Amino acid sequence: MPKRGRKYQEAASKIDRQKYYTRAEAIKLLKETAFTKFDPTVEVHFRLGVDPRHADQQVRGVVVLPNGLGKTVRILVFAQGEDARIAEEAGADIIADDEIIKKIQEGWVDFDVAIAVPSMMGKVGRLGRVLGPRGLMPNPRAGTVAPAEDLPRLIEEARAGRVEYRVDRTGNVHTPVGKAGFSETQLLENLQAMIDAIKQARPAAAKGTYIRRITVANTMGPGIRLDVAEATL
Repeated sequence: MPKRGRKYQEAASKIDRQKYYTRAEAIKLLKETAFTKFDPTVEVHFRLGVDPRHADQQVRGVVVLPNGLGKTVRILVFAQGEDARIAEEAGADIIADDEIIKKIQEGWVDFDVAIAVPSMMGKVGRLGRVLGPRGLMPNPRAGTVAPAEDLPRLIEEARAGRVEYRVDRTGNVHTPVGKAGFSETQLLENLQAMIDAIKQARPAAAKGTYIRRITVANTMGPGIRLDVAEATL
């Protein structure tokens, strides 16, 4: 393993690797161990007792964090004609016309959220190889494919801290829940909203222990393990 930097080691020395922390203890430690020059993102990682190879054990959904993500979100909407006008008036940063679609096909992805109206999915479908691996592909199940009348609500939610989560092929979910510069109360509220969303998304086919591990960390920082029983009360 590569040797960790001094600041990382100093942060890691404050964390007991044998201990499972309460939510409040973990948030306090996160703020104490933030060592980057920028305000790091706080991430939560779930190890779930599901087999993602089976369609009936997929875990996927959307949650609007009560205190947002603490970052500027660039929103792209695939729409044309009257739908494009509605998206623009609702505050979309980019309206994806044919020229923008061609740029995306060539690898351009300078945006954070992509939303599409159903009539555009024929064109959007060709962008799967570019958008899919980056988690930017509009999907009806995630609520990012919707009729024009829903665009103002979706755009407002994206600005407010709408987060899409999805289990990966190894049974893990990784998602941001804010910035280390948030107050402890704000981070606790966001973390709890995400934990509640994961709990509610439990597939009926999942057997045994569903949430096996929860770890929180700052960007580039050491992980802090949560007491799952306390965190999921």
